[in-house]
Amino acid sequence: MTTRDHPSFAVHIPDAELEPEPLDPEQIVSGNPEVTGKVLWESADGKQVRGIWQITPGVVTDTEADELFVVVSGRATVAVEGGATLEIGPGDACVLREGDRTTWTVHETLRKAYHISL
Repeated sequence: MTTRDHPSFAVHIPDAELEPEPLDPEQIVSGNPEVTGKVLWESADGKQVRGIWQITPGVVTDTEADELFVVVSGRATVAVEGGATLEIGPGDACVLREGDRTTWTVHETLRKAYHISL
């Protein structure tokens, strides 16, 4: 990927309008969390994705991709199976490894900007 294969842009993340991204019911451990998001850019081969993602309070499980994200608002505890428990909130940068099995306990609606490598 080069910086020449897409235009430069700026997005005000707190105000960006997001679209529903339904969760697989098997991922929901408790509560009624809802996910929304917006892909801002995707590489031509689909292996790099940048965007915004948001989840309302509840507890969900996931298997992660290789991801770097920065929390814009909200708070959550992310427990990595066999690894660390991460307390994340506004301004925190987080790296998750491909294949990490995680449990997200979302305390306050969490919004993040992310870059995923598939």
